[in-house]
Amino acid sequence: MISDTHGLLRPQAVAVLSGCELIVHAGDIGSPGILGELRRVAPVVAVRGNVDVEGWARDLPETAVAEVGAVRLYVLHDLGRLDLDPVAAGFGAVISGHSHIAAIAQRHGVLFVNPGSAGPRRLALPVSVALLRIRDGAVAGDIVGLEA
Repeated sequence: MISDTHGLLRPQAVAVLSGCELIVHAGDIGSPGILGELRRVAPVVAVRGNVDVEGWARDLPETAVAEVGAVRLYVLHDLGRLDLDPVAAGFGAVISGHSHIAAIAQRHGVLFVNPGSAGPRRLALPVSVALLRIRDGAVAGDIVGLEA
């Protein structure tokens, strides 16, 4: 999972995501070329972030649902705009970005993941992506720091 690239796809991010079955981009992509490069690695599910306002981004949804095996993932850019109950809706994970702060938390059986920002460094925040592991219906994740 990757978010907040803001037009910069670091080679370290591509290296970490290589071998993934699916790449989820949680918005603030910044350039259509980012999605093209990621699609060379694996299929991509992407949502529009608040900086994705140019014409190329108009077709991107604000939210998306991805299915990996029997697990459903809900993707949006800003977790503050979550307008559904992921437990009642049957999601195994909610993936968001926006804050540039990487985090993984389990809430009522749903894994909430923010991979942090993989794009240009913002203030003193680390640069990172996240990896999600899905086995036998169980969802777990790790934040992977990238050298900046």
